[in-house]
Order: sequence, then C-alpha cells, then structure tokens
Amino acid sequence: MKETIRFEVNGRAVSLDVDLERMLLWVLRDDLGLTGTKYGCGEGLCGACTVLIDGKAVRSCQYPMKDMRARKVTTIEGLAAEGKLHPLQEAFVRLNVMQCGFCTSGMILQAHSLLGKNPQPTREEIVRGMEDNLCRCGTYMRIIQAIETAAREMKKGARR
Repeated sequence: MKETIRFEVNGRAVSLDVDLERMLLWVLRDDLGLTGTKYGCGEGLCGACTVLIDGKAVRSCQYPMKDMRARKVTTIEGLAAEGKLHPLQEAFVRLNVMQCGFCTSGMILQAHSLLGKNPQPTREEIVRGMEDNLCRCGTYMRIIQAIETAAREMKKGARR
C-alpha cells in the first residue's frame, strides 16, 4: 500500500509516495540516488547499509518506510558540511582505511553514532561498538585507529 511519507534526508525535506513495507535502503539508493549506502547481506548483519536515523545507527535494509514518518536520516553523503569532510571521514582517508571501500560508509556512520554516545571511547569500547560491522578486506586495526584519531580531533573542537 502506497502512502506519502515526509521525512528529512541530509538536512533536506523529502516527501515521497512509497510502499510502506519498502525498506529505506532502496528508497535512498533508487529513489533519491544516494548510493553511498550499500546493499550487503540484506539481513541487517553486515552493516554496509548503516545510516543514522535521528542520530542513531540503523540498518536501512531492515528499516521499513512505515517507520520513517518525521524522521531525520543522515547518509554518508550528508556527513560532510560546508565542503569539509567530517573528522571521521578525514581520519579514514588519512589512515588509508579503505581497500575495497564497500563497508566504509556503514563503518563511518556506526562510528559516528558510537562517538555521539561516548565521545572518548577506549579501544575495547570501540571494538565492542563496531563489532557488528563487517569489513571484507580485514582493515579492522586501521578502522579502530581512525576512530581513535577522529575522537581526539573532535575533542580538540573539530565538529561533530
């Protein structure tokens, strides 16, 4: 059943006629052209499709549009502001975290949610907070280092 759903994506108001059972992932990718959000397992297990909904990391492949009314979604495309990368994005680039890049947007958004709850996590807290996001290339040590680096930068006053 289609219905008009109004929500916000990356700071922009959106109004779409969509099937209420359709998953957010496909609306973002197919209807809105935001392809930074990846389809991985389709089961919510790998984290490639992670986006922020009202600041919280959510698996978009498992999030139906019926739950999107009046929500605020941030995708990887919306994390940078005023032409400047977010400190997490900068750290991922600087530390050469990406190999294939498939998991990167989900990793960054999961890390953003983690740092929103705990701005100065220990290495162990980072590992626990990121353990449900999978990297096919195995760059976990660099991912952890990038999150630690971004946390330090954000503590110094870089934007959140």
